[in-house]
Amino acid sequence: MCSMEDSPEARTIELNDGAHMPLLGLGTWKSSNRPTSTQGAAETAIAAGYRHIDTAHSYCNEVDIGKALQAKMQQGIIRRQDMFITSKLWCTHHSPADIPVCLNRSLKDLQLDHLDLYLVHFPVGLQKMGNELFPRVDGKILTSDVDYVDVWRGMEALKASGKVKSIGVSNFSILQLERLLALCRVPPAVNQVELHPYLVQTDMIEFCRSRNIALTAYSPFGSPERPPELLRKDTDPHKLLEDPVVAEIAARHRRSSAQVLLRYHVQQGIAVIPKSDKPHHILENTKIFDFRLTVEDMKTLRGLDRGWRACAIEEVRSHPYYPFE
Repeated sequence: MCSMEDSPEARTIELNDGAHMPLLGLGTWKSSNRPTSTQGAAETAIAAGYRHIDTAHSYCNEVDIGKALQAKMQQGIIRRQDMFITSKLWCTHHSPADIPVCLNRSLKDLQLDHLDLYLVHFPVGLQKMGNELFPRVDGKILTSDVDYVDVWRGMEALKASGKVKSIGVSNFSILQLERLLALCRVPPAVNQVELHPYLVQTDMIEFCRSRNIALTAYSPFGSPERPPELLRKDTDPHKLLEDPVVAEIAARHRRSSAQVLLRYHVQQGIAVIPKSDKPHHILENTKIFDFRLTVEDMKTLRGLDRGWRACAIEEVRSHPYYPFE
């Protein structure tokens, strides 16, 4: 079972392949309508003690993250082995020949010779059209029928090559994980999914624990700055960071709502990757290992569950591998 020391100070979890992943990472997925300095955020995070950075080919920021890593290594703040770097295979690169191409591009941009964790970003493949991330014709996204099991076999080959230390998935359903486990040689080490008190996903948490698959929570604050193409047709019932229940728990612990929402995950042994480019928020987000939520706090936060998903990618809902039904 993915293990975490039973104390508020635990900082890492052990993956099913023996690697250790820091529980707190810097998320770097950016809203396309607000230019920010990814390099600055990554450098600030490393200086603040972050040793886990999460990126992806589709975020178009790996060059900036590579510059940040090089800068901090040259300053003697970190060595490569101190860092846990995650990237993701994008959906337009699901064909066997394209899988190593996507990885090699990420490695080049990041100025690294290996990744600590490489994830299949989404189970639904997209057709390749130049460098388009979301290829469309007449406004409609062009999906492919590549089987995610075949994609996973390509990921296993990358692990065997040594260019990636651990492999995992993102946005996979329980049924998709079960199929992978039944058909493949290397089990996924991680499933990165949207998790927060409005989307508790108890079944997913229990399944992954039972199968020794670690979870990483993205959008722990409900993704308030998600880009337009991922906006839901329905509206966010509240802004999670402003939820009065979260605020009341935060006030009792003399913490911020953000710190409570992050602690909610790490206390369950779930890694979490909040995004921020504001130095004071980046630093504040590290202060989650010196307090503990009560059993009642955790129950109250889970009680906010309403099955509300910020990042649903509705445009590919009709695809047979769509994971969010």
